[in-house]
Amino acid sequence: MYYPDDVIEQVRSSNDIVDVVGSYVHLKKQGANYFGLCPFHNEKSPSFSVSPDKQIFYCFGCGAGGNVITFLMKYENYTFQEAMQALADRAGIKLPEADYSEEMKKKEEHRKMLFAVNKETATYYFKLLRSPKGATGLKYLTDRKLTSDTMNMFGLGYADGAGSDLVKHLRAMGFSDDVLLEAGVAAHDERKGLHDKFWNRVMFPIMDVNNRVIGFGGRVMGDGKPKYLNSPETPIFDKGRNLYGLNLAKRSRKDQYILCEGYMDVIAMHQAGFTQAVASLGTSFTSGQAGILKKYVNGVLLSYDSDEAGVKAALRNNGILKEGGIRARVLDLRPYKDPDEFIKNAGAGEFQKRIDNAENSFYYELRMMEKDYNMTDPAGRTDFTREAARRLGTFEDEVERDNYISAVAEKYYINLDSLKKLVGSYTDTGVIKPVKRPMRSDTQGKTNENTATESEFRDQAWLLTWMSADKDVFTQVSRYIKPEDFSEGLPREVAEKFYADPEGNTIASIISLFTEEEEQNRAAKLFNAELVLPDEAQDREKALRDIVYSVKSHASKRITDEAGGGTDAFARMIKSRKELEELAKVRFHVRGTET
Repeated sequence: MYYPDDVIEQVRSSNDIVDVVGSYVHLKKQGANYFGLCPFHNEKSPSFSVSPDKQIFYCFGCGAGGNVITFLMKYENYTFQEAMQALADRAGIKLPEADYSEEMKKKEEHRKMLFAVNKETATYYFKLLRSPKGATGLKYLTDRKLTSDTMNMFGLGYADGAGSDLVKHLRAMGFSDDVLLEAGVAAHDERKGLHDKFWNRVMFPIMDVNNRVIGFGGRVMGDGKPKYLNSPETPIFDKGRNLYGLNLAKRSRKDQYILCEGYMDVIAMHQAGFTQAVASLGTSFTSGQAGILKKYVNGVLLSYDSDEAGVKAALRNNGILKEGGIRARVLDLRPYKDPDEFIKNAGAGEFQKRIDNAENSFYYELRMMEKDYNMTDPAGRTDFTREAARRLGTFEDEVERDNYISAVAEKYYINLDSLKKLVGSYTDTGVIKPVKRPMRSDTQGKTNENTATESEFRDQAWLLTWMSADKDVFTQVSRYIKPEDFSEGLPREVAEKFYADPEGNTIASIISLFTEEEEQNRAAKLFNAELVLPDEAQDREKALRDIVYSVKSHASKRITDEAGGGTDAFARMIKSRKELEELAKVRFHVRGTET
């Protein structure tokens, strides 16, 4: 649902950005603004700014920016609607009901019911583990060296041997049998009727990024089969679209996550301080899960078992990560089998060393591939080189491919020119063709949406920043610069919104009108350009005139380039040139720095 502008502004203005951001980030007042370490990238010197006057945040290091709604969307990975709801709850504002069809209302109510069943089930298992009936499960977990704090953090529980205790409990809570079956917490057969699906198992609640229980994994006590039993997929649980531990890992603010095989590996790593660990959910890693990881990090450390199955999983998943635009490295856990065993025997310090020395995933592929060839035999080395060349040809980025070709040639003592020709033989034409790189979506160079060059964007950003900070400047400049003088795309959209009501529209309220996080970041950048102005009034006037003239000049050039042969276009071109000539003579009045 998209809320009316007045509702959005009511929610935004009722939540002071300094208070909200300050509950996540340690802020220190410096001048008119507050500064702290950016929560969206690693840094040692604070470049993250929060403006109480503008009610926006902006990081001069990574470019993240926006208003209080943007911050929650980015920090909590909320949708626009979820951020609105969280802030409305914080301010005690009741949002209007979503205008759903009857069918949509039923679906939404059904989803809420499934969430409620899972939450109550998780609570039941949690309490049972800590009761006399949970002694078996508790002993297993304590023998695995888990602390009570860790068990509580992951909400671990226990399902005892009683066949229908949970079902009885949930029925008493008012949940129907159909809902229990669909949620996957109960099963049905001719002999037992409706009974608990999980029994004699340590229970691992699976949560989504918003800390809602969406399913369960259960580890059997003893030698029962299957060893691990997971919830079936439901309307709220898609195994291929969720990751175990992601709700906690996202708080780590690490620039790369550790991808493991199972629940216990994740839990052991978190307990040891490696809070960036996540795992797939009892199924093979999917491209959907790679897409989820891409929202948070650009790099992943693969930490799989060192046995044959773990090697196969690492090789397979490295390909999926590569296709998803995520760079991977591989941890060497030898001589131990898995991360849990490694940490228990070697300690967290040694595990960190393995992280620091993690192997490039392509080198890992080649090292595993070496086992299939006799590298001491010329024929075997030739076959290996041909296969390496074929894999090198899969790199789409020309620079990256060239770097890997050079590195592989040096590592395996292969003639560089020969390897380049061999890699080229695996392309359609027999030569390595440069790959046309996609246009960047930031403000450097040209972008898909915004045709402004970097210098144009900079001047437009400076002008918007100055006008929003000084309404007297806006009054003067708006006589000569109109919204259509800004570049197409976001700069013009922001200008149109600002010009529509410069007194009533605050910067933060304008940003609220954009629902996409990337648009909000770029809008914040437009209003938060670093503009260092001279102290003297006459120098400021010259600076303003130069910026205004630059914006108008680029606008005039665009009109000229687009003029073509039409009469109307030609008239617009003549008019724009005349306006530019007049603007060169204008003198703006700007106050100097007050003392």
